[in-house]
Amino acid sequence: MAVRAGGATKSTPRPKAAERQTAPDEQTPGDPRHTEGFSPQSVDRDTFRALMGSVASGVSVVTTLDGQGEPWGFTCSALCSVSADPPLLLAGVSNRSGTLTAVQDGGRFAVNVLDSQSRDVSDLFASDTRKKFTRVSWEPGEVTGMPLLRLTVAHVECVLDKVVDVGDHSLMIGRIVGGGRETGRLPLTYWRGAYGRLLHPAAWKNGKSVG
Repeated sequence: MAVRAGGATKSTPRPKAAERQTAPDEQTPGDPRHTEGFSPQSVDRDTFRALMGSVASGVSVVTTLDGQGEPWGFTCSALCSVSADPPLLLAGVSNRSGTLTAVQDGGRFAVNVLDSQSRDVSDLFASDTRKKFTRVSWEPGEVTGMPLLRLTVAHVECVLDKVVDVGDHSLMIGRIVGGGRETGRLPLTYWRGAYGRLLHPAAWKNGKSVG
């Protein structure tokens, strides 16, 4: 383009065309991720454990009663909320768990969110022994009658909504019908194969661990 100014003619350069950027999920020629039938191999079990173990979680014990009134329970770190309306939560459980069978038969269960002093309780309910409830104190829930443990930061009573089979585990989805919490306790946590605990909010101000 020529511009005449004061009798002189000046040329202004054409703007360069902007280089085209490819979005991370946009198809590009030869990209194997977008090839039909693309199915990479899964990671091995050790890698899976190492990766997912890096996700810090709380520790809970899921409990129920079978048809004969016998208590069952297992330690659970795969717990999360699902929906507020209706109020639903999800707990992951091994397909081989006897507690799963008892929950399916009775249609009710409780979630006991352990406090930081309950490492022994977590280890007990992670074991294969059937005499777990002879070594802990518990009482029936007000709504469902399911076993509620001591030394918890919260408990949740549920009616079974559905069970979804996924791989070697099942997802128990429960509709929350009752519960309670303790405000003076801190939760037990689990990260990379070891127990931990949260810092009390006051610790962030004082610069030291509290609780």
